[in-house]
Amino acid sequence: MSDEAIKSRAIKLSEFIDYSPGSIVSKAIVDKKAGTITLFAFDRGQGLSEHSAPFDAVVQVIEGEAEVIIGGEVHRVRAGEIIIMPADVPHAVKAPEQFKMLLVMIRSQ
Repeated sequence: MSDEAIKSRAIKLSEFIDYSPGSIVSKAIVDKKAGTITLFAFDRGQGLSEHSAPFDAVVQVIEGEAEVIIGGEVHRVRAGEIIIMPADVPHAVKAPEQFKMLLVMIRSQ
């Protein structure tokens, strides 16, 4: 569903994406030059390997609990919480259990 199709209506994020066994599912909500908003559903045991980005990224856990590693430090982020991954700092995401998250990246010049 494009961002145009979801504008001007309420969306329950936890119901807008489903888990897939042994996988990570992602759904772009907004994809613009200025930044992106992407919804993810991680099955237990899945993860994103360590990488870095040239801009800050905000993770908001919608359901479950995530393990977010930033600069080698492990953070447990639970439903209703956010964490900011700073620009140019290596980070990774792991799923000790199924969880859903919203990733917001704002690109700056």
